[in-house]
Amino acid sequence: MQGDSLPERSYNHVAFEMGPDEYDERLVRIRALGLEVREGRARVAGEGYSIYFYDHDNHLFELHSGTLEERLRRYGEGAEA
Repeated sequence: MQGDSLPERSYNHVAFEMGPDEYDERLVRIRALGLEVREGRARVAGEGYSIYFYDHDNHLFELHSGTLEERLRRYGEGAEA
């Protein structure tokens, strides 16, 4: 992100897709950088996994191991959390 740091943190974020097999490696790398990892919300089984983290300028990012289409399809199946 370019520009000034944000004055405070919020849930507004930018999301990026990652492969389902990349979760553990990405989480280790993010923590090694000293970035704050935010606890994600409870997930519906089969909708993928997310890592939320703040950069040093208070921007929130999400790495998600699935697509919007997969998530919506899973919700449409009436899955329980």
